[in-house]
Amino acid sequence: MSIAIRFRAEPLRSLAFGATAPTYMSVGTELNFPARIINVQNLTDQSMLFSFDGVVDHFILPSGGFILLDVTGNRTITTGFFIAEGTQLFVKWANPDGPAPQSGGVYFSAFHSEL
Repeated sequence: MSIAIRFRAEPLRSLAFGATAPTYMSVGTELNFPARIINVQNLTDQSMLFSFDGVVDHFILPSGGFILLDVTGNRTITTGFFIAEGTQLFVKWANPDGPAPQSGGVYFSAFHSEL
């Protein structure tokens, strides 16, 4: 008996530079499935802060920067830890008194598994 675990991508989530602010704004919608891998890209022309709760700063990405988290890509379908279904990503300007982004956007990709 063989079990095939399929790699599945959620729809790309994004927020254009003009919709960013000095306070946290959501990047698309909540995750539909527990994510095994996420990729966050800051393709604006300014450094940006990111949060998983919209309150606490969790990480910063410089212009053109990204973070790739493979939290459990090499585990079976039921073991390991995951980024929870319903997780929401938020973004704000890293320097609220500095210049606002003038181009680009931020992008949030999430990947999960399916039997």
